[in-house]
Amino acid sequence: MNRNRIGPETEKDISMSGWTIADIPPQNGKTIVITGATGGLGFETALALAGAGATVVLTGRSEAKGRDALAKIRAQFPKAAIAFETLDLASLASVADFAARFAAAHTSLDVLINNAGVMALPQRQTTADGFEMQLGTNHFSHYALTARLLPLLRRAPQPRVVSLSSLAHRSGVIDFNNLQGERNYAPWKAYFQSKLATLMFALELQRRSDAGGWGVMSNAAHPGYARTDLMSNGPGTGSLSGRLGQMFRPLVSHSAAAGALPTLLAATSAQAKPGGYYRPNGFYELKGPRGPAKIAPRAKDAAVSARLWDVSAALTGVSFYQAAAAA
Repeated sequence: MNRNRIGPETEKDISMSGWTIADIPPQNGKTIVITGATGGLGFETALALAGAGATVVLTGRSEAKGRDALAKIRAQFPKAAIAFETLDLASLASVADFAARFAAAHTSLDVLINNAGVMALPQRQTTADGFEMQLGTNHFSHYALTARLLPLLRRAPQPRVVSLSSLAHRSGVIDFNNLQGERNYAPWKAYFQSKLATLMFALELQRRSDAGGWGVMSNAAHPGYARTDLMSNGPGTGSLSGRLGQMFRPLVSHSAAAGALPTLLAATSAQAKPGGYYRPNGFYELKGPRGPAKIAPRAKDAAVSARLWDVSAALTGVSFYQAAAAA
């Protein structure tokens, strides 16, 4: 396996700064699953893909929010092929249950968008499986979900997996000695680590797909500074610095719909590349036209990525190789 094949694209490699929602190719006949799709970036992604003709399965924890999201999409696209399924990423049992239900109802899966996430929880919390909540939700459950859906992805003609990372990955460190934050928990440190893990997973999945002949394109995206509930209600918003941030936010942020565009590009565009990472292309990647994102050196560390993959397999009890053999 050539573990150093993946590298950042440059503006010379790919030109997409003018890419907009109008550039989404027709998605008729494709089935797409989006985690965390009842609001924010996930909802905007689902709305755009439903409008492009895809069969879209929105997932989330709340059935009430799911029904509301479906109603909003149908208000714009009455003939949209959409459905909602419950999925709690704080529970590996819920992940397994969703994957089994989906496999019973579908013969293949064209695109999986690992969008859901939690951010900088002030107090350390754990998932149903005892994982630190941010790493468990943002990374471990998406790892397990992708593995469980791999057989269906492999049955699609050109399957893709898109994982949502963040600018925050640049500050992240995978701390194998304190992976679950059991000692000296720090909200932002845990969040940074989880988003670094998300990006490393996307790149490692591409390496392993190439090596194993799985035929899956794995790439990643980040929304820049998008105005979503995750940001509006995040930690520190009531402080002086938080209030000042709210004042200047319109200057450095963009809407959730604009924030979803890098994800949509990664999920649908012929310009998107295996192992690519896409972003807003303005100041500090906060907003602006679409383009390739900068990948921090730590995210390209193939040895750490391989170790994180193995740790993820051991802790979740889910193997991509068993899933690939079952395809």
